[in-house]
Amino acid sequence: MVDKIKYLSRINLFHDLDIQELQQMESIAPIRVTKKGTLITAPHKNQKRLYLIKSGKVRMYTLSNSGKELTIDILGAGHIFGEISLFAPGSHLIYAKAIENSIICSIDKIQFEQVLMEKPVIALKIIKVLSTRLKEMEEMMEQMAYGSVRNKLLFLLNRLSEKFGEPLNENAAVQNEWIQIGVKVTHQELASMMGSIRETVTELLNELISEGVVNRTSTRGFFIIHRQRLKETIENTI
Repeated sequence: MVDKIKYLSRINLFHDLDIQELQQMESIAPIRVTKKGTLITAPHKNQKRLYLIKSGKVRMYTLSNSGKELTIDILGAGHIFGEISLFAPGSHLIYAKAIENSIICSIDKIQFEQVLMEKPVIALKIIKVLSTRLKEMEEMMEQMAYGSVRNKLLFLLNRLSEKFGEPLNENAAVQNEWIQIGVKVTHQELASMMGSIRETVTELLNELISEGVVNRTSTRGFFIIHRQRLKETIENTI
């Protein structure tokens, strides 16, 4: 049995709530395990709920006029998404899909709005979170819509390494240079995030491997990034 109160207390928005307040939230915030590949929200679903990620990763994307998926954000533990048009107009046009098995709790929009009225500290936290999120989404959308395919891949790898970079279990010298992206993605999944095709992404990754920017020697299949070389490569493409 999942300890929902324990999970809720670890979600960033609820850090300031005491045990009694968490028990009140628990009754309106069911938690479920969401399998990789599950479409959680979509414009046609018309779901009036707010979702909070306890563990796992969720990709947010929209569709271009030609029907291609354009990634606008990738979210991890502690992030929120869903029916938040009260704070972020246009959020109803966004799709959300789990890119790995995730544990997510959800709250009915009307019930959550009641919580906001009773707990202004949560409303202030959401405003701060969304202001940062909107800036990140604008940057991602600009790159995905107008950047070259190489620039899109560099930007995406950099964003993933910033959000989900993990130190390698090797000696300190190597750890200072290389990090592992803690999201397992295939070439096809990277291509889908960029609105490209797998063959193009594979060719570009091979180029980055030969340049010493990317490696995939992890036995678990995660990408390994050389932080300094990635930064220099991005700077040289501007």
